[in-house]
Amino acid sequence: MSFSLKMALENTELSCHIVNSVALCKYYHYLSVCIVAERMTIGNIIYLIFYHAIFVFFTWTYWKSIFTLPQQPNQKFHLSYTDKERYENEERPEVQKQMLVDMAKKLPVYTRTGSGAVRFCDRCHLIKPDRCHHCSVCAMCVLKMDHHCPWVNNCIGFSNYKFFLQFLAYSVLYCLYIATTVFSYFIKYWRGELPGVRSKFHVLFLLFVACMFFVSLVILFGYHCWLVSRNKTTLEAFCTPVFMSGPEKNGFNLGFVKNIQQVFGDNKKFWLIPIGSSPGDGHSFPMRSMNESQNPLLANEEPWEENEDDNRDIKGRSSYPIQRTY
Repeated sequence: MSFSLKMALENTELSCHIVNSVALCKYYHYLSVCIVAERMTIGNIIYLIFYHAIFVFFTWTYWKSIFTLPQQPNQKFHLSYTDKERYENEERPEVQKQMLVDMAKKLPVYTRTGSGAVRFCDRCHLIKPDRCHHCSVCAMCVLKMDHHCPWVNNCIGFSNYKFFLQFLAYSVLYCLYIATTVFSYFIKYWRGELPGVRSKFHVLFLLFVACMFFVSLVILFGYHCWLVSRNKTTLEAFCTPVFMSGPEKNGFNLGFVKNIQQVFGDNKKFWLIPIGSSPGDGHSFPMRSMNESQNPLLANEEPWEENEDDNRDIKGRSSYPIQRTY
C-alpha cells in the first residue's frame, strides 16, 4: 500500500463514515423506489441511467478530495541545518527577523505578517510561500491552504481545491436530481397510490435527506463560487493578505475569467472532470498590478509607496499578463 493511501485510510474519521453511509443509503433507497415500487418502467430506466452518471462523478470527486494529499512547500523554503542552528541560537528577536528577511530575498515570497515580518513556520522550520498556512490538524504547512474539511477529513489546498469544488457541485446536482425525480412518487404517496409501507418509507427518506443536504450544500457551494470569482481562499476572506507594501484584499484578483482559470486551468474540457489542471506549482501566484492596488477607489485600501524593485519582482514572477482596470 502506498504511503499516501495508507495515510488517508488511517486519517478517515467519523465524518467521512457519515457521508459514506448517507450516500449508500440514498443509493439503496433510490434503487428500491425505481425497481421495487414501479417494477422497472421505461421512465425508471431513464431515471437510473442519469442517476448513475451523476453518482459516478459524485463518488469520484469525493474520493479525489479525500485521497489527494495536501501539497507541502518544497525543500528550498526549508531552513538549512546551519541556518536553523543560527536562528534557534539567536536570542535577539530583531536579529532573527533580519535573518529571515535575508533568507527570503532568494525566494519568490511577497506576503508578510501583519507586522511586516517574513512569514515563518516555527513548527515546520520553513519560510512560508505566498498563501501557504500551517494546518494544526494535518501538522504540516499546506500550499494555498483554504481550510481543513472534516467531511473529507483532509486539508483543502492547492492540490485538491478543484476536486473539492467539483465535489460540492456534483453533490448539489445529486441531491437536486433525487429530490425532483422522487417528488412524483411523493405525490403518489400523498394520494395513496403508492403500494407497500416500505415504498412509502423509501420515498419519504429520499425526499427529506435530499432536500436537507441540498439547502446546506448549495449555500456552501455558492460561497466557494464567490471565493473563486475573487481568487480568494477561505482564510484570505477572513484575514486580508499583507504584501511587502501593505495589506491588499484584492492582491490576487486577476479578473473573473483568469480567477476561474487559476483553479480549473485554461482548458475548459477539463473543468468538469476531476483531474489535476490547476496552473503553477502552488508556491507562487500571479498578482494584480501594484499600481492598481494603490488606487483606493479600486481596492478600498490606504495608498502605499512602491519602488521599482518590487514592481520588477512582481511582474517577473507572474505567468499571466498584469490585469488593469480603468
